[in-house]
Amino acid sequence: MSIQKIKSSLRTVPDFPKEGILFWDVTTLFKDAECLRELEDILYNIYKDKGITKVVGLESRGFVMGPALAIRLGAGFVMARKPGKLPAEVISESYEKEYGRDTIEIHKDAISEDDVVLIHDDLLATGGTVAAAARLVSQFHPKAVCINFIIEIEDLKGRALLPADAEVTSVLKV
Repeated sequence: MSIQKIKSSLRTVPDFPKEGILFWDVTTLFKDAECLRELEDILYNIYKDKGITKVVGLESRGFVMGPALAIRLGAGFVMARKPGKLPAEVISESYEKEYGRDTIEIHKDAISEDDVVLIHDDLLATGGTVAAAARLVSQFHPKAVCINFIIEIEDLKGRALLPADAEVTSVLKV
């Protein structure tokens, strides 16, 4: 399978979740075993030699490939969730996104200074969610941070909000 096959397997949904937004739907990749396996292989090959010790998945589509990649890398998995979803003490970060304001949280004991962290999400659009996640992760002072997306919408320039010292990769750029 090729990157082009993965790209052609994506679905776009106009006016979701509100009018004027073109939503890039990765569920079409997740339901196809061949696409799912190919994505896992691509992600693993990018990060297998980076010393990743924790993968942070962003709610909710970062919870699909994030744990699979963490298992394959021999790393732990950390959930970055919406408020009120994590049962223990958390740290929080609020941010603006293209259709409103939101907050994400991580357990206060989820990451240590010895960790090399990979933040993973399905999509980079305007960058608000992942920039908030990067600010949260930075509070733990890990050794290094990498950031990954399945899809990056280049015209929205979300990459500009990401930390300059983080290695940022995207499987597909549209």
